[in-house]
Amino acid sequence: MKSALSKPAVARPPTRNPKRTQQRIFEAAFQEFAAKGFAGARVDVIVRRAGINKRMLYHYFGDKEGLFREVLRRKMAQRQAWSEAMPDDPRASLPYRFELAFKDPQWVRLLEWEALQFVDKRLIDESSRQRAVDTAVKEIASRQRRGHLSPQFDPRHLLLAMVALTWFPLAFPQLTRLITHQSVFDRRFRTAQRKFLSQIATAFADSKFTAGQNGASIPSGRGRRTVRRLSRAQTAKPSNGNGVWTHS
Repeated sequence: MKSALSKPAVARPPTRNPKRTQQRIFEAAFQEFAAKGFAGARVDVIVRRAGINKRMLYHYFGDKEGLFREVLRRKMAQRQAWSEAMPDDPRASLPYRFELAFKDPQWVRLLEWEALQFVDKRLIDESSRQRAVDTAVKEIASRQRRGHLSPQFDPRHLLLAMVALTWFPLAFPQLTRLITHQSVFDRRFRTAQRKFLSQIATAFADSKFTAGQNGASIPSGRGRRTVRRLSRAQTAKPSNGNGVWTHS
């Protein structure tokens, strides 16, 4: 009696997962845009890095500009979520903003590329981005009304000053090194900068709010816990030789 030959196993085609595929495309696109800007980014590189074909990229995002819009949309949503946890007291919120820059250095780099490549041209997705910034300005004004920030400053200029103070070291690490004789990635620099920010933030605070605080550089409660939690989350190590850090 002949033994029946077993049929060879037929490999099933991989199950499609659109969300996972789109996430791969997003991550690859974000890296490419951050490294080269919108003008310099290449769709071929994004496709190869994501492990897909061009047809799939165009199916999900339309074209290169559509992909860039999606990167902006997702990053702004992420940063909005981070902003919602921002302490009201500027002595805590400035160090918090500073740590956010270190949490997302590629976002800072992408914006620098955009500044070089667009200058006075209209930005991609400018209308929705303007609305997001206007919302941030309204939040500053709200914090002024609630007594956490001094009402003597224009809220738009106050927001601009906060961004400048907290993003500049990472945006211009070479100037930071020349001025401080320390690498922006040196833990000692980051500790000293957080302390400086909490001290200079008293200039933004409402004197009525700071009265009776006993000169504490960072208040107790949610502000202190938030800064400490974010600081622990930033235990960083270089992921490559280009100064891009990963975070545990």
